[in-house]
Amino acid sequence: MLTLRRIGPLLRPVAGWIALAIGLGALAMLANIALLALSGWFITAMAMAGLAGVSMNYFTPGATIRGLAMTRTAGRYAERVVGHEATLRVVATLRPWLFERLLPLAPAALADLRDGDLLTRLRGDVDRLELVVLRVVAPIAVAGIVLAVGLGWLAISHAAIAGVVAPLLVLAGLLVPLAAQRYGAGAAARLAERQARLAATLVDHVEGLAELTIYDPQERHVARLLAESDTILGDEMRLANASAFAGAMVGFSAHLALVAAMATAIAGFAAGALTAPQVPMLALFSLALFEAVVPLPLALQSLPAVRASMQRLTAVTEREPPVSEPAAPIAPPASGVLRFERVGLRYPGAEDFALRDIDIALAPGLMLGVAGPSGAGKSSLIALAMRFVPESEGRITFAGTALSAFDGDAWRQRIALLPQDAPLLAATIRANLQLAAPHAGEAELKAACDLAGILPFVQQQPDGLDTFVGAHGTKLSGGEARRIALARALLKPAPILILDEPTEGLEPQAAMALLQRLRSVRAVQAILVISHDEAVLRACDTTLRLVAGRMLAH
Repeated sequence: MLTLRRIGPLLRPVAGWIALAIGLGALAMLANIALLALSGWFITAMAMAGLAGVSMNYFTPGATIRGLAMTRTAGRYAERVVGHEATLRVVATLRPWLFERLLPLAPAALADLRDGDLLTRLRGDVDRLELVVLRVVAPIAVAGIVLAVGLGWLAISHAAIAGVVAPLLVLAGLLVPLAAQRYGAGAAARLAERQARLAATLVDHVEGLAELTIYDPQERHVARLLAESDTILGDEMRLANASAFAGAMVGFSAHLALVAAMATAIAGFAAGALTAPQVPMLALFSLALFEAVVPLPLALQSLPAVRASMQRLTAVTEREPPVSEPAAPIAPPASGVLRFERVGLRYPGAEDFALRDIDIALAPGLMLGVAGPSGAGKSSLIALAMRFVPESEGRITFAGTALSAFDGDAWRQRIALLPQDAPLLAATIRANLQLAAPHAGEAELKAACDLAGILPFVQQQPDGLDTFVGAHGTKLSGGEARRIALARALLKPAPILILDEPTEGLEPQAAMALLQRLRSVRAVQAILVISHDEAVLRACDTTLRLVAGRMLAH
């Protein structure tokens, strides 16, 4: 129950809906049990009256049976509607809760997670938690209510029958589910982790399909996917065996209870304690009680998987944000000089500094180039400027104020960034551009495309700005996708522009033309250009060279 206690605070906003779903489920099940028992009594009573040649009032029991049937049908329908409403409201609670905790962590504190793993946490683990109402909470609560009412009435009607049925209910509703859960607990807990690993591997496979086609002709990566899939199938088979065992044992217990209740009732009839119609009524009532315990094996079997998903989510949400927000943040100025003063950066757990003794003054109108081999610290420089990570030593200021005094989101609005792996959504060119400026009009979008050098391509397309680019821009060439991403960065009104490999995929003449347009149009914007292209670096006002995290030339 530790899992339910951890999820409890997340379910509290929909507690009323959950309680209503439980109440309706219990009402529908009790109506069904009463319907079966009363039908047995009514049929037997009518038969006895016919054999004896006497009349009986069949209107009252007939009307009661119809009322119970309608109550059962309406109750089940209402329980489904309310239960799914509760589930949807749980989703509406869980996803914002998760995103609210992930946003302060991205991207630095989530860098160790593969894309597929994070996707599984966002979807698979949340989907598993949202079913906790329908598969765990409601079945257990409904079973508790129904068994308490049913056994109470049975004990009042005939204590001996209650005495033989109760142990079998304990067997089917508690011991068998616990045994099935224990048998499949390891598989259920492993399943969440293995499904996440398979999803991550599959995402890597799809995204790297071109490279794998060239460099993996033996399809070792496919073999790895199949091996991971086989381990999941093994776990699912173990869970299926546990479920089959539990179902068989519940059915066996129910029929054993029917036989035991019938034998006890017949003995009671022979002793004169029961009438003939009461014998099938009590026997069928005992059988119908087992409807309440049928969902319990699945409910308990779901707990390890729910617990594993909750642990996977909390393992991420309980991480500390790499950057602490100020208690009383101030708004960053509209313009100013971004200054690094002997700044150093060492990532948590690392022995060496990623950056050391960095001095930069990025002023409005200045185009500063940054060069260096892979791993030299260029990405760390961007992370510091964006305040994704805090500086370990030194000071970073904007217009004379430390970045740590600004609200993080407000500060990042002052920077337009073109990252090296700038993503394009599976949408139109217009939709991708408007991520930077949602209210930008046609003229603004075309101006940004013109500045990025992609406007002629856009105008050649039959749908213009409404051209679909495909997932990750797959319908575009590398250079076209890069320039659309650049146009998006240029569309954002910000005093600082950071461009990571802005000319990648461009011919030398097009690259130089792009830099010249940036100089002429963005004369008051501070521009930081990160590039391996020496021609691009020579076009900058000054160049900073990084080697092993240190500034060698400025």
